[in-house]
Amino acid sequence: MQTLAVDHPLVAHKLTTLRDVRTDSPTFRRLADELVTLLAYEATRDVRVVEATVQTPVDSARGVQLASPKPLVVPILRAGLGMLDGMTRLLPTAEVGFLGMIRDEGSLLAQTYATRLPDDLSGRQCYVLDPMLATGGTLAAAIRLLLDRGADDVTAICLLAAPEGLAHLEKELAGSGAPIRVVTAAIDSHLNEHGYIIPGLGDAGDRLYGVV
Repeated sequence: MQTLAVDHPLVAHKLTTLRDVRTDSPTFRRLADELVTLLAYEATRDVRVVEATVQTPVDSARGVQLASPKPLVVPILRAGLGMLDGMTRLLPTAEVGFLGMIRDEGSLLAQTYATRLPDDLSGRQCYVLDPMLATGGTLAAAIRLLLDRGADDVTAICLLAAPEGLAHLEKELAGSGAPIRVVTAAIDSHLNEHGYIIPGLGDAGDRLYGVV
C-alpha cells in the first residue's frame, strides 16, 4: 500500500481553515470541495490513458484520452458526498457509485447499510472518497468490497489520516494483489479513546451538513 501526504502550501492553507472550530458549514463545504480537487490531482497521476490523435485548427496532434472502462468514483455516505463535486470536477467522465457505511460508536466496526455499485468491477480503477481515515475499519471494508467485485486498482482520497488507520488498512488489505493508495492532506498524531483523529477537525459530516 502506498501513502501520499500532499505537501503543498495551498493544501496546508485550506486544511488549516478546515480545522478551525470557527469555520462555519458553508465555508467548510467550499474549502473541502477545493481541497479535494487539489488532492485528486495527485490521486489521478496514474489514471489509465490511451494514445489518441486529434485535429487542431492547423494540424493533427497526438495526445492521450482516458481509457475504458471509465474510472469509478465512490463516495462513502454521508460525509463522502461533500467530496464528490471536487473529484468529478477533475474527472467529469467518471462514473459514480455510492456506499452507505456507518461506524458503530461502541465497537468502532463498520456496517454497510446501502450499496449502489456495479456487480462487476473487473478492470476498473476506483477512487474512494472518505474525509477521515481514523480507525480504518470503514475504508478497509469499502476497499475490500470493491476488490471482491473485481476492481484491480483502488485509491482512497481522505482529508485527514491517522497512523492507526493507515496501519489497520495495511494489515487488512495485505496480499490483496491490487495496487492500493491513500492520498491525504495530512497524517495527524493519533486517535483518542473515542476513535477521533487528534488534532483532527472534528466530525466531518457534522461540519459539512450540521448535526441531524
